[in-house]
Amino acid sequence: MHSKRIRTTLAAGSAVLGMVALSACGAADTGASSSGGGDTVTIAVPSWVGAEANAAVAKHILEEELGAKVKLQQMDEPVAWDALDSGKVDAILEDWGGVPKKEKRYVEERETVVAAGDLGVTGHIGWFVPKYFADENPDVTDWKNLNKYADEFKTTESGGKGQLLEGSPSYTTNDDAIIKNLDLDLKTVYAGSEAAQITQIKKYVKEKKPFLTYWWTPQWLNAEIDFVEVKLPEYTEGCDADPEKVACAYPNTPLQKYLNADFVKDGGDAAQFLKNFNWSTEQQNQVAKWIAGDGMSSKDAAAKWVEENKSTWEKWLP
Repeated sequence: MHSKRIRTTLAAGSAVLGMVALSACGAADTGASSSGGGDTVTIAVPSWVGAEANAAVAKHILEEELGAKVKLQQMDEPVAWDALDSGKVDAILEDWGGVPKKEKRYVEERETVVAAGDLGVTGHIGWFVPKYFADENPDVTDWKNLNKYADEFKTTESGGKGQLLEGSPSYTTNDDAIIKNLDLDLKTVYAGSEAAQITQIKKYVKEKKPFLTYWWTPQWLNAEIDFVEVKLPEYTEGCDADPEKVACAYPNTPLQKYLNADFVKDGGDAAQFLKNFNWSTEQQNQVAKWIAGDGMSSKDAAAKWVEENKSTWEKWLP
């Protein structure tokens, strides 16, 4: 799932699931990829299901409507940026702003990567509790009261402190700094992946247990489980500039697309299509739910969405 955002593998958003391990949903192949201008369009797929949904739909339309060959390659966000720079991949379709130094270097200084516009989805990371707990304890939604509830958030993994449940260790997060700088009696505990985090959340919800979790939007699970965000100190521009001193909330981030510069120059209709690709949070969540919640393959979920939404994607064609 971010100006220091959730995912840097982040997230967002859309995020992953079911009991289906996200990247295991078949969206991302591995192996060599082509640089801009080659025969194959290679799209980097970060490890959350929203990104998988973007890539699967783009692949389906590129192949079926434009006759392109498409490779989806799973890689963490920082690695994907390096691959964009080198031309090993042609596109990232959902960037949360988690690697600002790489973005500045490759887009502004080296000019090897080109901004390709908004995805159409706004991402947000935060700390959340289940609505049933917030209803019983309304003041838990203010960070100043979290220490009061630390005992209720304790787990065997949190070492006597309240647990802040995290997803993948590869996601970019400010949470350890926030905990330290706000003097909170909490400890980050990583589930290991987005899918594992969701499995744990579902278990807590089924048992009606209190929990505090790092979470994000968009995420299709939000339509099934009611979360309430804990208000952290208000985000202001630059409050997260120093990773060690962060003591503020996460910003809202319009998710961005980026393309390899050579691909923009030589990629023709395929490059133009990816620039045009723009859909809503609701549309992404629908495909993500089919994949992670309903167990559909990403290929089948993309085909279903494309069949049912021609009026949307036709506008993306060059």
